[in-house]
Amino acid sequence: MPSPFFATVSRMRYIDRWALMRSARPENLSEHSLDVAMIAHALATIGNVRYGRSLDAGRAALIGLYHDASEIITGDMPTPVKYHNPQIRDAYKEVEREAERSLLEKLPADLRPTYEALFDDLGTEEDQYLWRLVKAADKISALIKCIDEAHAGNEEFRTAERSTRERVEEMRGELPEVGDFVDEFLPPYGSTLDELL
Repeated sequence: MPSPFFATVSRMRYIDRWALMRSARPENLSEHSLDVAMIAHALATIGNVRYGRSLDAGRAALIGLYHDASEIITGDMPTPVKYHNPQIRDAYKEVEREAERSLLEKLPADLRPTYEALFDDLGTEEDQYLWRLVKAADKISALIKCIDEAHAGNEEFRTAERSTRERVEEMRGELPEVGDFVDEFLPPYGSTLDELL
């Protein structure tokens, strides 16, 4: 029987992010998910190489790829709305969980457990740490978007950049991998291709 799971997931490209903001260049969920996957992989690799961890960096990347897949169904809820108060946050989390369940039900039963493990942050201690890294990668990706918009001359993201940078700075204290990434890899963002090469 045909499964619509991957056809549905491929629709991430149609979900625009930053709906309340005027963007110099629109960003879709598919682009964002790739960025988060690459950054999460880098954070896990930094943890392994520099901090003696034994993390599955490939798994971090996979979690990053699927971390916002529920938004195919829910759309992208703007952060100021989503976290306005605990009641809205908790209600939206339940909506996200229901959307994830709906997506997972589109898989054949024998494949479902493998993918369920990518949607659930309640697994092993390592999985919980990987989810923390993915959440950090998500914030770093948002900060990069703000930096890119600022370099394009768009002042619309000024407040978002400030608040996102503050959150990333808080994460530095909790996750040393974040500090390393921010210090070493964040400064070149916003550079021209000539400058990068």
